[in-house]
Amino acid sequence: MFKIMKVQTEEEYNAGLARIEELLDCEEGTPEAMELLAISDLVELYEDKHYPIGLPSVASAIEFQMEQRGLTPDDLIPWVGSRRKVAEVLSGRRDITIQMARALHKHLDISPKTLLQPPPADRQLPD
Repeated sequence: MFKIMKVQTEEEYNAGLARIEELLDCEEGTPEAMELLAISDLVELYEDKHYPIGLPSVASAIEFQMEQRGLTPDDLIPWVGSRRKVAEVLSGRRDITIQMARALHKHLDISPKTLLQPPPADRQLPD
């Protein structure tokens, strides 16, 4: 039987990562596999709290989906508006509207959470 404890410190986190590495090749259904699952969950909770990964920017999410689907900026015109609006959205100089968000979600399957996030506080828009 193994003893599982919360991962609360960086030392415990590193020990958890080391133990995960030791257990990676264990057989499914064994006590070691159960230990691997438990430790992985605890390490993930620690990472979520201490090393959060934020949402991608709207422009990054759109660019990723464009790349995945082989799209060009001109392909976005029906969902975003003019060529100029597409360029401004992709450069981060223009916020998307609710209508744009709906269309991008529908056609590119981008998460509403990503599309509707507030813009970065340090972003400088042109006057």
